[in-house]
Amino acid sequence: MEAKNMAEQKCSGTVFVNHFTNGVLDPAKPMLGPVQDGGYIVANTAPGCWGPMITPALRGGHEVTQPVYVEGAEVGDAIVIRIKSIRVTSMATSSGNDETVEGNFLGDPYCAGKCSACGTMYPETRIEGIGPSAIRCANCGADATPFKFSNGYTIAFDANRSVGVTLPKAAAEQIARDGKSYMATPANSIQNPIVTFAPHDIVGAVARLRPFLGQIGTTPSRPLPDSHNAGDFGFFLVGAPHEYSVTADELNQAKTDGHMDINRVREGAILICPVKVPGGGVYVGDMHALQGDGEIAGHTCDVSGIVTLQVHVVKGLRMDGPILLPNEEDLPYLAKPLSAEEKRRALAEALKWGLTEIEETAPVAFVGTGENLNVATDNALKRAAELLGMSVPEVMNRATITGSIQIGRHPGVVTATFLVPVDRLEKRGIMGYVREQYGL
Repeated sequence: MEAKNMAEQKCSGTVFVNHFTNGVLDPAKPMLGPVQDGGYIVANTAPGCWGPMITPALRGGHEVTQPVYVEGAEVGDAIVIRIKSIRVTSMATSSGNDETVEGNFLGDPYCAGKCSACGTMYPETRIEGIGPSAIRCANCGADATPFKFSNGYTIAFDANRSVGVTLPKAAAEQIARDGKSYMATPANSIQNPIVTFAPHDIVGAVARLRPFLGQIGTTPSRPLPDSHNAGDFGFFLVGAPHEYSVTADELNQAKTDGHMDINRVREGAILICPVKVPGGGVYVGDMHALQGDGEIAGHTCDVSGIVTLQVHVVKGLRMDGPILLPNEEDLPYLAKPLSAEEKRRALAEALKWGLTEIEETAPVAFVGTGENLNVATDNALKRAAELLGMSVPEVMNRATITGSIQIGRHPGVVTATFLVPVDRLEKRGIMGYVREQYGL
């Protein structure tokens, strides 16, 4: 539905989402909603990376939800997303390091799957048996997966979704034979369940669950494969041999960096996202059951789940990429809000030197992305400087003495988190959300 027509539809206080994209975030495609400013989005999300990666009919590395139009959101505004709840519904999943299957893709295995036998692009597939050769081209029957594991595991979760244990061969194969059930794959999802491969290279390892959203944000201003809506993965689209090829400038203008894989984007966090198309187009997906900083293996435990979000519009914020307000316990030590006692001691010291007042500050995390971590860091610092009206050197100093640079995803997603003067946040109209998040 065109944005103009969508804005004329009856607005809802809650929009329920159980449909997905074909792997591409396309601003010309219909959105759900509209949801009212201050309303809720409740979504049953499909697993991210590995399932879509072995489903070449999907034209992106994920299978995210159909975007939702937010009432009153115009290009140049921002949408505040409160993550109210995240609940894992999968009983098990599989993951691990990947290796590509030559011939089964055109340039990029995430978004241009191709059957090497019959040449069909984005082939439909069927599952025959279990194991890494189970994904077959529906047209000719050839092995059609673009990816396989170099080292993989199957992990089962306890009933409370608090811990997971990696399983031996027999158990992994039992799960593989009923993959959609164990993964609680949503009914409208078309992905092949990754547990079909039954990987079992790591057995008996125990991991704590702490679910978060690898994909959450707003729709880019041109069609982009969902997993490439970020500066690192998006870099592979520059000059690519397939239909989603872009220039570097086109990528930077269009992307909204919704694919972050930052493990602090979890229940209780607040995310502020740029609006680059009318209505914003809020989408979500790629829920991870757990992940250490950096997602260093390239992939983690992708799961299905139920997500509840609350959205608000901030007019005229004009930001290029996301801002994260993590839970206080997830802040770097130096970026935590100053206590009353710390402020008292700091002011006492300031008075000794003739300084009659100290800054009032609050923590903010600026997301940056790029083809490598250095570029991503520069991007985060530049975004912070532009939004706050500071020079980049000042931001660098503040991030060094009152914060930290943290890796979201290797190779190219970071957050620059530091204590920001309150007057700068008041001026940009977001201090109310910061005050709410940290009880200031």
